[in-house]
Amino acid sequence: MKKLLIVGANGFTGRRLLTDFASDPTYSVTGCSLSPDIAPSQGYAFRQTDIRDTAALRQLFETVCPDVVVNTSALSVPDYCENHRAEADLLNTKAVEQMAQLCETFHARFIHLSTDFVFDGNTDRLYTEDDIPLPVNYYGLTKLAGEKAVALHCSDYAIARVVIIYGKALPGQHGNIFQLVANKLRGGETIWVVSDQWRTPTFVGDISVGVERLLTVPVNGIFHICGKDHISIAEIAYRVADYLQLDRSLIYPVTTEEMGEATPRPRNSGLSIEKARRILGYEPCSIEEGMKKTFGCTDGRYRI
Repeated sequence: MKKLLIVGANGFTGRRLLTDFASDPTYSVTGCSLSPDIAPSQGYAFRQTDIRDTAALRQLFETVCPDVVVNTSALSVPDYCENHRAEADLLNTKAVEQMAQLCETFHARFIHLSTDFVFDGNTDRLYTEDDIPLPVNYYGLTKLAGEKAVALHCSDYAIARVVIIYGKALPGQHGNIFQLVANKLRGGETIWVVSDQWRTPTFVGDISVGVERLLTVPVNGIFHICGKDHISIAEIAYRVADYLQLDRSLIYPVTTEEMGEATPRPRNSGLSIEKARRILGYEPCSIEEGMKKTFGCTDGRYRI
């Protein structure tokens, strides 16, 4: 039985991984987070730990003695990172470097989640793992630095880049664009969404699948673990409206310039999953399939 440590287990992605792997008898699972367990359940251990504290992080490793560490923790709001750079650097880079060094010391495989925001978005095609990153904001810079730290310090690792993660959130977790659009349209609110930025949105359950493949296939390097649909953020909103039979006229598409975002974002940061398909046998669900799993819909009817 492999001992699996999931870092950031109160977060949206971390909780899904915790739930999925806790149900697999192959693994002895421990989750950790800065805060107490938001939804205690059977099948796993939980340790409240501040991973920014070097001594506390080492104690966590000494207690768990993990065979595999999956890091889902991050300070991931670009605007916040831009204005709180020291905090972003501490969590997204320095804590990752410490985890990478500890994984090497404890001979643990390190699976680290990264982001499409390591790219500048100035392309008309999907990015591959061989493309050279060039972040346009501080969040992307810290995540790229984290990737480099993992590759530098670990002899057994995989970096999984993900894009706009969506699915059903638990109480106390941050929502995602799919749920935000649904909630606003159900409330009769208008939504302004960017029409000239493209992504490959990822259903949270597919990340569990991708991570499991990365645990069992002993290959080092970067893998794009995201969705198969390459669409604009405005199109995401329209897809949600149409799927849930809500009023799409409340959606107002605007350009990046018109939106006036304080922090720059990549224009097109869609990622190619061909490497993950070829090496891992990874095949994510479509957006329509992901919405069905997210919203619990049958025959086009919305169920809370």
